Amino acid sequence: MSKASIRKKKKIQADRDSSKKLREMFARKKVCKFCVKKIKEADYKDATFLKNFMAESGRILPRKNTGNCPKHQRMTAQAIKRARNAGLIAFMNR
Repeated sequence: MSKASIRKKKKIQADRDSSKKLREMFARKKVCKFCVKKIKEADYKDATFLKNFMAESGRILPRKNTGNCPKHQRMTAQAIKRARNAGLIAFMNR
């Protein structure tokens, strides 16, 4: 291989890396699932829906990760806590 073709390959690789970084920086803004689906309340009995807002370890995910608005994040957290106390969702996964 000539030096020119090696340089060209490195430049192509650098372009790919920089475009990947740009995509990561300008990620699409997350939208509140409750506002989009026009759900008024988070039902604590719907464990499968509430598990979308929990980590595998059992923690409640923050707004930054879920994309919920503040009102619905508080409502979701309250519903998860109620479901835990009712025994529908585990407190921790081991």
